Amino acid sequence: MSPQRPGGLGRGFNLFWAGQTVSVVGDRITVFVVPTLMIFVLHASALQVGVVAMAQYLGIPLLGPVAGVLVDRWDKRRTMLVCDLVRLVAVLVIPLAYWLDFLSTALLFGCVAAISGATIFFNVGYLIAVPAVVEKDQMVRAYSRLEGSSSVSEVAGPSIAAGLYSALGVAALLVDAASYLVSAACFRSMKPWGGRTVVEGTVWERLTAGFRLNWADPVLRRVVLAAVTLNAGGPIFVTVLPVLAYRGLGISVGVFGAAMSVGAVGALAGAVVAPRISERLGLGRTLAWSLLLHCLVGLGVLAAPALPPGPVIAVTMGCYGFFMSCINVCSAPTRQARMSAEHQGVMHAAFRTVTWGVIPLAALVGGLAVSALTDPLGIRDAARWVMAGGTLLAACSFLPALGIQPLLDAAAREKKRTGDAGGAADTGGAGDAGGTGDAAPELTETAS
Repeated sequence: MSPQRPGGLGRGFNLFWAGQTVSVVGDRITVFVVPTLMIFVLHASALQVGVVAMAQYLGIPLLGPVAGVLVDRWDKRRTMLVCDLVRLVAVLVIPLAYWLDFLSTALLFGCVAAISGATIFFNVGYLIAVPAVVEKDQMVRAYSRLEGSSSVSEVAGPSIAAGLYSALGVAALLVDAASYLVSAACFRSMKPWGGRTVVEGTVWERLTAGFRLNWADPVLRRVVLAAVTLNAGGPIFVTVLPVLAYRGLGISVGVFGAAMSVGAVGALAGAVVAPRISERLGLGRTLAWSLLLHCLVGLGVLAAPALPPGPVIAVTMGCYGFFMSCINVCSAPTRQARMSAEHQGVMHAAFRTVTWGVIPLAALVGGLAVSALTDPLGIRDAARWVMAGGTLLAACSFLPALGIQPLLDAAAREKKRTGDAGGAADTGGAGDAGGTGDAAPELTETAS
């Protein structure tokens, strides 16, 4: 590890962090511009918009497991650099197609799918990169900074995207393309890390190993169960929220956007304070209670319309985002500490495949449930009670997570007793909670 100033995380992490920060802000531009182009330029139907939006999820069950196997066998730093370049090209195709007059829904679907596929491989490397470039006792701080950047992008990204689109139109996508170029340049400037891992077994054996590893370890198994439960209910809340806001409560786009920005501010605050909370309570305990509180605060939407809808949604989403960041700053390191370096890729990929794979289904269930209940209840009450049901389902994620801290404490005691400095299961205890947390997009890299 290269020398660094007190409180710093080193040049390698700073380059990684800078590239990621620029890239995630750029991502918000594409998320805004693509559906806008479809509606106002291609005059696409709601179904077509939904199909293109679905493209970002298709790669999860199709590519997720094999991505972990392949990234384990590849140079991780070079893989992430190539993924950035693939995403750059896929984004550039969209404005070029517009200017050359062959932009279509099918082409947008292909571009979004390519971006999503490259992102799946990139994200496997992402979770390997942090422990590769920072010390173990600095991971909570590292993930907190990455989560903070993500939260800032959620706050500033939509406003930046709207302003750029108003000024530049489809050319706004060039800014996102440039962000991938900056990210690639940052990886290129880093010292080599994450070389090929020599592992035994065929591709199929490695493919299935990721699922076995997640289930065999008692801590990983509880995190998987918590994440699946969270993502079975959380997307219902998120999918139905705009329906409630616009059609059920009649608030304007501006008011709803402001309320969502408050949610992003809450997420940023959570990213800042989560490391301190985990130091005091321990990683597992912080994760469990954050899961419960993240879900229960969602019930705050039931206070509207008895109270003014805009402030109700703003306060609810601010708290929702705060606890979401606490979850995200307490999941990946908890899992990383349980797995040796050669298995990190397949473990992360299998985890994402299982836990993210339920999101599209949950979103569909939310929409169908509101449609079925609108006639007997009306759109407002249908949306409110479907969101409440999804929130209560997601809150059950607290139950499997509640047993994580005792397991980490037991592992820490065993480590202290034996004096064993190695091993995967000894690094996730309460003693490490003072310096390690989870973060980045993991447990909930999914749910909200």
